[in-house]
Amino acid sequence: MKRKLIAAIGIAGMVVSIAACGGDNGDDGGRAKSGKDGYAGQTLTVWVMDGSSPDQWQKDVAAAFEAKTKAKVKFEIQQWNGIQQKLTTALSEENPPDVFEIGNTQTPAYAKTGGLADLADLKSSIGADWTDSLNNSSVYEGKQYAAPWYFANRVVLYNKKVWADAGIKDTPKTRDEFYADLKKIGEKTGAEPIYLPGQNWYHFVGLVVGEGGELVKKDGDKYVSNLDDPKIAAAMETYKKFQALSKAPKDKDEATPQQGEIFAKGKVGAFIGMGWEAGIAIKANPKIEKEIGYFTIPGATADKPEGVFLGGSNLAVAAGSKKQDLAKEFLKIALSDQFEGQLAKENGVIPNKESLQSNLQGNAVAEAAAPAAAGGGTTPLIAEWAAVENEPNPIKAYMTAVLNGKSPAEAAKQVEGEFNKRLAQKQ
Repeated sequence: MKRKLIAAIGIAGMVVSIAACGGDNGDDGGRAKSGKDGYAGQTLTVWVMDGSSPDQWQKDVAAAFEAKTKAKVKFEIQQWNGIQQKLTTALSEENPPDVFEIGNTQTPAYAKTGGLADLADLKSSIGADWTDSLNNSSVYEGKQYAAPWYFANRVVLYNKKVWADAGIKDTPKTRDEFYADLKKIGEKTGAEPIYLPGQNWYHFVGLVVGEGGELVKKDGDKYVSNLDDPKIAAAMETYKKFQALSKAPKDKDEATPQQGEIFAKGKVGAFIGMGWEAGIAIKANPKIEKEIGYFTIPGATADKPEGVFLGGSNLAVAAGSKKQDLAKEFLKIALSDQFEGQLAKENGVIPNKESLQSNLQGNAVAEAAAPAAAGGGTTPLIAEWAAVENEPNPIKAYMTAVLNGKSPAEAAKQVEGEFNKRLAQKQ
């Protein structure tokens, strides 16, 4: 599942256009009506991504849905590869999926083109205590176009043996303690303190979030680069300080090579990544499993974890669906405390309410990730952002330039032309 989740996190080249089918839906205005027998005889089509929802969760939700509405639900499993074009096409047709999973950073692009139904009434009825940082991606231009479903963020994966060899007994609670521990590893062991490639840009985004920075700003009626902001410079200086403890290349990201494979060799103290990356290490070296530990990325102070990039998925209703009322009934069930909690427990993902995080107890990765969720954030939630992430990503170029000696201001100036060009591309 977690391999699929990261695809949502790292999505690029999103939607070009959605001609949402919201016009002639018959006399019911696009909303199937229920009679004395509820919605008996109707079937709701729900697209979920491969690995997002366990079979038992689907069965239990379907049973509760049928018991309440007398309608049936048909789950259709989709692959992340190619989903943008498939969903774009489906939303322009007469019978789109009624409910569908959508990557949280994808949501603004679909909302802008009119493909998503307004879910303000759903937010009012069941979403009063959705975690704000998780719900932000479901809102576009002040309107609720989706509902937050599940999320994940980066943690520190560390080698317990290496840390013990350095004489470190407790995991750090602040950024300074983290840095001091890593330096101690470098001084007292033969291990590389941390493997941090120069272009682990989603971790950098988290640092920007922690500084309260924004990667873009408004210039008149358009968005432009904000990389010259002092807050972004501060985030990059933090990144540079930790990266200096690493032997990782300054011009590569965490997947080239896979940092889990580097960690698997047992000569690295820690790396910053998704929980599923432990599986990469274990596959490369099964013996490393017993040595892997996890902790929340420490922030500037002990009471507030480091900023993190929140990746995950929302659930949306197609604007062209003829069963919008029934779709909302499904969402009320699927997003209820019962089933949101069940999903969190079975898949180890962050639920949409802080009150449901108790379902993560016993899952070491999720327990490490959860404390940072409330203070996390995403890339800019604007439709124009899509093209920025396409390779060669200008933010990666900015990071490498700083690590190779340019000042943050010089590096920002170096890439802003390409950055702005991408922001100006038609969506």
